[in-house]
Amino acid sequence: MARKKDIEGLDDIMLFVNQFYGKVQKDDLIGEIFNNVILDWTPHLEKMYSFWNAVLFGVAGFVGNPFAKHAPLPISEEHFERWISLFYATIDENFEGEMAVNTKKRAETMALMFLSKLKAMRGGSSRVIV
Repeated sequence: MARKKDIEGLDDIMLFVNQFYGKVQKDDLIGEIFNNVILDWTPHLEKMYSFWNAVLFGVAGFVGNPFAKHAPLPISEEHFERWISLFYATIDENFEGEMAVNTKKRAETMALMFLSKLKAMRGGSSRVIV
């Protein structure tokens, strides 16, 4: 089997973002949450390309507050676990190397930070409050 390449730039980001959110849209746990909020996926995907390009390669262009977008959603720890699982699977299916590992670490750090902030907002609970 051929060795997978590492994440090297915007084309690779577009590949994993598209594949990842394709999985998210079809997922039985988190798909409905995303699909109820995102009616047109094109702008969301474009924003995610910019976000990951900024996070991984320091390329300016992302504007936004990701936590503010997630805070009102009916999400809990199990949703973050599924998100991470799908994200890791997408990266592992397509890439290997230092940047691939770094990308997964950064995604997990963000998920843990979001979950921690949500718990604090909800009085220390990870339960869904709707």
